[in-house]
Amino acid sequence: MIIDRPTFGPGGNSESFYAEGNKGTVNAPKWVKEKGLDAYEFEAGNGLNATEPTLRKIGEEAKAHGVLMSLHTPYFISLSGIEEEKRLRSLDYIRKSLWAAELLGADTIVVHSGSAAKISREEAMALASDTLRRAALEFADTSVHIGLETMGKINQLGTLEEVLALCEISPIFHPVVDFGHMNARNIGGYFTDIDSYRAVFDKIGDRLGEAYVKNLHCHFSKIEYTKAGEKKHLTFADSEYGPEFEPLAEAIVREGVCPRIICESDGTMAEDALRMKMLWQSAVGGN
Repeated sequence: MIIDRPTFGPGGNSESFYAEGNKGTVNAPKWVKEKGLDAYEFEAGNGLNATEPTLRKIGEEAKAHGVLMSLHTPYFISLSGIEEEKRLRSLDYIRKSLWAAELLGADTIVVHSGSAAKISREEAMALASDTLRRAALEFADTSVHIGLETMGKINQLGTLEEVLALCEISPIFHPVVDFGHMNARNIGGYFTDIDSYRAVFDKIGDRLGEAYVKNLHCHFSKIEYTKAGEKKHLTFADSEYGPEFEPLAEAIVREGVCPRIICESDGTMAEDALRMKMLWQSAVGGN
């Protein structure tokens, strides 16, 4: 489905969601829409524990309120794990995530790219590639995009170049660009102006084709970092670590792209997602 404008939403539920008396994610699509947002990422990082009726109900609510859905898969997926049994178990987690995505009406599942902590990056890429080739065979008929995320820690796979190389294995794999992660693994300073953001869209288009760029699935948050890369997700109140969203808003307008941007701020995901939407609207008005 091609969307003709950028869409914005939270990854999971903000603190304000619960402060306003909501107890379960079944209420999230309606709440998100009432806040002026139009996307939501279901968080299953710690495991996919929701029941089938719950997932189905969330999907029905999302459809009723016009909220676009995605799902973040468990963090313990290990595409490049050195223990083959554990690595291939990742296929089971992806299978279950695709099942959940169908119930949610989600068009994308987000998968971490893997680790290179105990082996070389070349070895890690070889293992991740093998896992994904198996996934491409098993899930060839899925209509859900399997999104591979750029990562924030230096000892993780997940530079933009690595993600694009893995995506080239099969059309079912799509890049998920986390701008905060990219900035953190570069120890800051990766995104300094409009052109540094535009370069990301251009590189994806050059490598995978413009169809992968038009509705690119993205994550955005400000992230504290150390010399090892990502340390902690922050809120838009941070003025030290970045990155800043305003140049990205301008880049989106100039490139004519319509990404879905999921905010992963620490506790203020919906509020900061709405701030991004307002900044994008201002950028449109200024062009």
